[in-house]
Amino acid sequence: MIETMLRTFLRSVTIGAVLLTLPLGTRAAAQKAPVNAHAATIAEFVKRVDAYVALHRKLESTIPALPKQGTPAQIDAHQRDLARLIQAARKNAKPGDLITREMQVLVRLVLRPIFLGEDGRQMKAEILDKEITGNVKLAVNGRYPDEVPLSIVPPQVLTSLPKLPEELEYRFVRQNLILLDPHAHIIADYVERAFK
Repeated sequence: MIETMLRTFLRSVTIGAVLLTLPLGTRAAAQKAPVNAHAATIAEFVKRVDAYVALHRKLESTIPALPKQGTPAQIDAHQRDLARLIQAARKNAKPGDLITREMQVLVRLVLRPIFLGEDGRQMKAEILDKEITGNVKLAVNGRYPDEVPLSIVPPQVLTSLPKLPEELEYRFVRQNLILLDPHAHIIADYVERAFK
């Protein structure tokens, strides 16, 4: 699974796009770098995501299953029950536990070329279109704000980042990329200022 995710991710990041983001003096050195220069960073991210998902699944198995046609009240209650369990199990969780500092740098590096030019401006506008104007405070293990609609995530972003299991989703809150646990409706981790 890790190898497949690495291959998919590395294929989606062209050397040309990465080179465009580097200062002129470092481009020559980067051209000599191996194609999988970021493999260790991605593998560490995948390992941390897998550990989170294992915990999520273990905890979710301890609460009653959500009916296939659950009502909004049942869905909300299930999310909150699971969130309490995850929050208790990860009570010392902090930013960077899943998305390490190195992965945060890589995320910004990968997203930068996606949000350039006219197409990039249009994607930014679509992401920010449904946002509220109030102050949204991100917190690991915090509930995703109920008053903030879920942002769209452009396909270019999804194909450029490592694929996630169903227990996690990439979402944006303003310019911040978050890992959302949709079953618990909580923020598992985030990258501040993922794009400009």
